[in-house]
Amino acid sequence: MTSSEFLPYLKLVGTGPKRNRDLTKEEIKTVIRALLKEEIVPEQAAAFLLGWRVKGESIEEFQGALEVFDEFVKYDPLPESIEFGYPYDGKVKNPYLFPLTARYLEPFRVQFSMHGDLLQPAKGGTTLKEVYTHLPMPSNIHYYDRSKYFPELYRISRLRSRLGLRSSFNTIEKLLGITQSETAIIGAFHKPFVQKYIELYKMRYKKLIIVKGNEGTPEIFGKCTVTIVENGEIEEIKIDPKAYGITYQKSTQPISLESSLGQTTEPTSHFLELARFNAAVILYLKGNAPSISEALHTLPSHV
Repeated sequence: MTSSEFLPYLKLVGTGPKRNRDLTKEEIKTVIRALLKEEIVPEQAAAFLLGWRVKGESIEEFQGALEVFDEFVKYDPLPESIEFGYPYDGKVKNPYLFPLTARYLEPFRVQFSMHGDLLQPAKGGTTLKEVYTHLPMPSNIHYYDRSKYFPELYRISRLRSRLGLRSSFNTIEKLLGITQSETAIIGAFHKPFVQKYIELYKMRYKKLIIVKGNEGTPEIFGKCTVTIVENGEIEEIKIDPKAYGITYQKSTQPISLESSLGQTTEPTSHFLELARFNAAVILYLKGNAPSISEALHTLPSHV
């Protein structure tokens, strides 16, 4: 596609509310391929990303974009794995639990499928990639760097960083099926995204779990709602760590990368209890325990 051939597609999101319209699935697939193949100039790519975000994305557009992603992603099937969808704009106020949570689950052969990249706009937090790069990881964490599994989207990182704003890719880059896991756990910060994720991923995973958790991650730091989608059924449950004696206090202030890493490598007893609780929730949601309480009883007390 040439720059002149791309112009009609750009007009669909860049001519104002009276003339903008949602793209059909085939139209958005044409656009996303042009973006990923870098067939258009960066100014047009940035203009489309901004216009698409301002217009508001339709589910059909998101689905079309994901189908194009399927054409580019390098897959690495991992049996018995759970894919965890973390936001690529990082965490700002609290450290990551997953290195400790995974250690509790090593004896149960729960495989963590995780993927990350350079920091994307706009939150400016500590990324999954930074945590994985700086800390030793248990054997059941399998990390995939986007520069390797999806280099075409990785190459757009610099453009997105220069744009400095959240783009539509923020919504659909968190679950990409790299390991072809049957179960996926994704975080959602805003409630409308829960329904979006249901529509986008209910046919891509046998079990989809959406945690309205800490900073849009799949990690539970406080009282939250968890939505489970399986066999065409949708179940919503409430989970509160305090009901299980967990007294960890979430941070309300931004923390540095060094502080985030330090809290994970030298955790307090309360932080370890929270990581163990998250492990119990995963065992329960995966179907390995009849309740969170029973899961807690089966887990080791220390790691």
